[in-house]
Amino acid sequence: MVDNQNIRKLGEQEAYNRLSALCARAEYCLDDMRKKLRKWQLPEGAEERILKRLVKERFIDENRYAHAYVRDKFRYNRWGSDKIERMLRMKGISSDDITDALKEISDDESNETLSTLLKNKIRSVKYKTEYELYVKLLRFAVSRGFTLEHAKHCLEDIIKEDAYI
Repeated sequence: MVDNQNIRKLGEQEAYNRLSALCARAEYCLDDMRKKLRKWQLPEGAEERILKRLVKERFIDENRYAHAYVRDKFRYNRWGSDKIERMLRMKGISSDDITDALKEISDDESNETLSTLLKNKIRSVKYKTEYELYVKLLRFAVSRGFTLEHAKHCLEDIIKEDAYI
């Protein structure tokens, strides 16, 4: 593990080499790389030159990053599209790239994921009334990034099949 205090001042080429090596192993966006560059106290203007070079040489591609982010957060973290979109916006990804990447999540996959999450959550929720259970599950679904309407629809389907008992 590298100690951050020893990395303080780097030359432009060394910073580029480190970032290009990172980008060769995983997807990063401009925002991620900008944060890393700020720690290294580079000369003025070097940060933008490095970022432009990384983009030009296709080490960084925001669209490719958005697609990878959507796949990972949906499949592994089981986040809904609202939360994924919000997090990508926070990273400065363009609306077009976000919209394009979110097309990877089909309605069927989203319904199946939310249904599974809710059915698993029902087992651990303590409640006194069915209304209390319903509200807790709605809150849970929205916190995972699914829309309120989507959560209501999915809960209604679960209730119809008596899966919560």
